[in-house]
Amino acid sequence: MDNLIKYRLDSAEEKLESAKLLLDAGKYRDSIGRSYYSIFTVVRAVLANDKVDFSKHAGVIAYFQKEYIKTGKFDVKYSRYLQTAFQIRNSCDYDDFFIASKQDAKEQYSRAAEFYTEVNNYLSNLK
Repeated sequence: MDNLIKYRLDSAEEKLESAKLLLDAGKYRDSIGRSYYSIFTVVRAVLANDKVDFSKHAGVIAYFQKEYIKTGKFDVKYSRYLQTAFQIRNSCDYDDFFIASKQDAKEQYSRAAEFYTEVNNYLSNLK
């Protein structure tokens, strides 16, 4: 596995661990943010395999949708996970008075963990 891919997978795993710690501490908004960044970072690990990257989140997301969701390499549910995580993370970070619930944070953490596992398996099987 390429060094950049491994680095991004490790980084995504660390963000996932942080999301869990924050969830357990009742810091739901920050947990949601870490869950999103875990997903975003594993998507960037997939893009690293293609030697592609983008300076904006929208570019990363659009490329993943086009090259990996629409082609069936990843189930369409991962598209929903990514889009939802992006939207709720934006609400947590930028919307005044947005209240993130424990359930929101648990769901985002669970999806991020599933996404991480799916991408890790995908990249491991490319050898």
